[in-house]
Amino acid sequence: MKRIDWNALDADAQADALRRPVQRVAEETRATVARILADVRAGGDATLLALTERFDGCRLADHRVSDEEFQAAEAALGADIRQAIADARERIAMFHRAGAPQPYAIDTAPGVRCERLLRPIARVGCYVPAGAAPLPSTALMLGVPAELAGCRNIVLCTPPRADGRCDEAVLYAARLCGIRRVHKLGGAQAIAAMAYGAGSVSRCDKLFGPGNAWVTEAKRQVAADPDGALIDMPAGPSEVLVIADAAADPRFVAADLLAQAEHGGDSQVILVTDSTVLAAAVEAEVARQCDLLPRAALAASALEHARIIRVDDLDAAVALSNAYAPEHLILNVARPRALLDAVEHAGSIFLGAWSPESVGDYCSGTNHVLPTSGSARAWSGLSVASFQKQVSVQELSADGLRAIGACTTTLARAEGLEAHAQAVDVRLAALDAVA
Repeated sequence: MKRIDWNALDADAQADALRRPVQRVAEETRATVARILADVRAGGDATLLALTERFDGCRLADHRVSDEEFQAAEAALGADIRQAIADARERIAMFHRAGAPQPYAIDTAPGVRCERLLRPIARVGCYVPAGAAPLPSTALMLGVPAELAGCRNIVLCTPPRADGRCDEAVLYAARLCGIRRVHKLGGAQAIAAMAYGAGSVSRCDKLFGPGNAWVTEAKRQVAADPDGALIDMPAGPSEVLVIADAAADPRFVAADLLAQAEHGGDSQVILVTDSTVLAAAVEAEVARQCDLLPRAALAASALEHARIIRVDDLDAAVALSNAYAPEHLILNVARPRALLDAVEHAGSIFLGAWSPESVGDYCSGTNHVLPTSGSARAWSGLSVASFQKQVSVQELSADGLRAIGACTTTLARAEGLEAHAQAVDVRLAALDAVA
């Protein structure tokens, strides 16, 4: 980890210190993803099966998960993991239900009723990665808000193992969320199938979920295609910024940094502290704990571009964090709530020594699909609202039109839109004729 004294840097050097590792998408990757998207659109199921054999190393007769496979997955899981998934699902549902948008109606003038209706996105596609580790937690993070939003058509894609089956815990989590259509598909081909429809995979209006560089590039391309699909948010490598003071336990801070680093070499971990003693202790703890991890090599590669930044005080630490806009922000300080109001940009915030980022990844109730790469300045994590549309309604009585008609025509003519004004005037004239 690189040690940095924030006050010793000029503005350009400070900006450079907060710059994330460059995520370069090679032109070859872009071109290959474009070919996969085109091939899936043209070839349907046959192409999907061929690509699954090529990239996932298994030959399938059918990529749709059968009822028997769902049942076998549940039977193969131990009672402890089934209970943990069920408990996590309940807490996620509790949190998301409380924050779900509500319809409303209001009279903005006598005889002028305005309403907001909520409608679920009709067809949603959820991507759950597997890679080095399957992610049943992601199935919950996508499935629970989609279910609460009332989405009737949910498709989930997740890569198969070499034995041709999906991870049992992913299937169990999906079924607990009411998802019945699961396809053993991964990578860019899964995104193509859900965006355009291919064979037995239904076309989706919006796609959700994290993924590797191929998945991310595929989502970018289908979102830019008028014939493609919308996506949940810009995606990038996972990241955490920890603000810690002298009261923090260096073991806890090091463990939180490593929890993010083990995602992969492109993950970003940053510690910001006003304590030189803590900085040194955390650096030593990171080295000690990293050697004990099964994924030590992955974590070590991320630590090569990790940073420990010393600042004068916690106000400066929060200002630095706002400039960085982290996906995850941990406030491991003596009085974390005292800093909370000053935090402007973060995907998810964890307050105090007893709130590790890991609980948000799994079962505290909040969503772990969050904005990365600084997009927390304008984007939010997934919620029920992500799976819904808000539709406005207005209904005017004759008196209502009389009340606001002149306001409408004045503004319309100020904008040079005479037909807009005439649409009101012709009605007002009709009302005057019968008055």
